[in-house]
Amino acid sequence: MAGLTQIATAMIAAYNAQDADTYVSYMTDDACEAGYRGAVVRDGKEGTREGLNKMFAEFPENRAEVIGANELGNYVVFHERVWRSAAAEPFDVIAVYSFVDGKCARVEFIR
Repeated sequence: MAGLTQIATAMIAAYNAQDADTYVSYMTDDACEAGYRGAVVRDGKEGTREGLNKMFAEFPENRAEVIGANELGNYVVFHERVWRSAAAEPFDVIAVYSFVDGKCARVEFIR
C-alpha cells in the first residue's frame, strides 16, 4: 500500500471509530469535504470536525468499508460502502482524496 493510500486508510479508520479529531489531524487547515465538482459541505479542518461530530451523534453506528482503492500522483480514490446503522441498507460512494505535502486537502464524494 502506497503512502497516501495509507493516510486515506487511516482517515477511514478514524471515521469508523467516530474520532473526528484524529480524522482531521490528517488534513490541511483549509481542507474541505465536498460533492464531486460541487458544493463544499464541510469547510476547513474545524468545519469538518464539527460536521463529522454532528453526523456521528445522529448515526452512532455509522461506518465505511473500502471496497477498492487506487492511487495516482497526489490522489487516492476509494470505492466505499457506507452503513448509517446496522439495520440500514448500505450505499456506495466514490471518494476522491486530494493531497498536498502529505496532508489531505480535499475529499470529494460521488454518489
